[in-house]
Amino acid sequence: MKTLFKNGRFYQNGSFALGDLLAGNGMILETGKIQGEEGAVVYDLEGKPVVPGFIDIHTHGAAGVDVNTATAEDYETICRFFAAQGTTAWLGSVLTDTREQTLWCIEEYKKWKTREHKGAELLGIHLEGPFLSPEYKGAMPEHLLRNGDLELIKEYQKAAEGDIKYITLSPEVEGNIAMIPELKSLGIQVAIGHSGADYHTANEAIKAGARGATHTGNAMKLLHQHFPAIWGAVLESDDVFCEIICDGLHLHPGTVRLIIKTKGLDRVVAVTDSIMAAGLPDGNYKLGVNDVVVEHGDARLAFGGSRAGSTLTMGRALKNIQEYTGRPLKEVLRLFSENPAKLLGVYDRMGSIEAGKEANLVVLDEDCCVLKTIVRGRECR
Repeated sequence: MKTLFKNGRFYQNGSFALGDLLAGNGMILETGKIQGEEGAVVYDLEGKPVVPGFIDIHTHGAAGVDVNTATAEDYETICRFFAAQGTTAWLGSVLTDTREQTLWCIEEYKKWKTREHKGAELLGIHLEGPFLSPEYKGAMPEHLLRNGDLELIKEYQKAAEGDIKYITLSPEVEGNIAMIPELKSLGIQVAIGHSGADYHTANEAIKAGARGATHTGNAMKLLHQHFPAIWGAVLESDDVFCEIICDGLHLHPGTVRLIIKTKGLDRVVAVTDSIMAAGLPDGNYKLGVNDVVVEHGDARLAFGGSRAGSTLTMGRALKNIQEYTGRPLKEVLRLFSENPAKLLGVYDRMGSIEAGKEANLVVLDEDCCVLKTIVRGRECR
């Protein structure tokens, strides 16, 4: 079955242009002015903006589901909620947990893969730990943190059948830098974070192949004029993509502007770092093994008060970044689609609106609110 999307203002090559899009078998077949396609289902987009589907590479859950305890059915609940927010693909971020629970998470993810899906695509797994600094642990359970252990990751990756796509580690933790090239050879992109690494050590990790910075400016040693530390290293490097959480809590709007100005629009990735409370009211929730209290949308550990993820959605983050920076939609969209796709190495199949790529689209209204989400050519309802 083919679908013809008519009269949309499609975002391509950094700008919007009125045109059409033909999709079939989940892929974009053609863009431009299309006269018609016999037998195709036709949608009239009435001149509305159409953008590439959002890709969230760092999230711990939403809609009452925590990734660390999510069943296959629960993953589908998250997928459908995310689709309603404009997200068409995401990574399930497993917070540092026991070996047994991490393997259980992997098995449930594999069960999800065998199901029929009607929401966003779960691209794979992000391991946030366990090779992290206790000093900058944030919401990580300290008793489960450990030194670098390549054999453990090999076990996880074998169990996941190659679907661990992203890992966060601290450069200063013993064994981690030496492990980075091996992780890359396993098909795992490496981000650095939860770290007090000095400038030199952080740069050694980048030279070894680390290409992401986990929730930049949070749970990491901050920049000092005499000691740039990990934050200075990731801001300076042209090779590193910096994750940012734009909920108005994790980063001041001025800091968001500074990161974007320093890195450039092609090296910043918008993430939610959302927890199970996303889409739900204030109350008591879980983040892995942690008890979390959400008040006024701000998620914090019940014991200790450290911030513990967010209640942000990608749709809200898009509006926030526009508000914080004053930049037009066409400039900030790459933070939500092209950049995360490039960081994960999937830009050949998603992240932009081009023939030959997956038909992952978001239809917006003039206020940039999500009206319709299309995953692989099918509208999510």
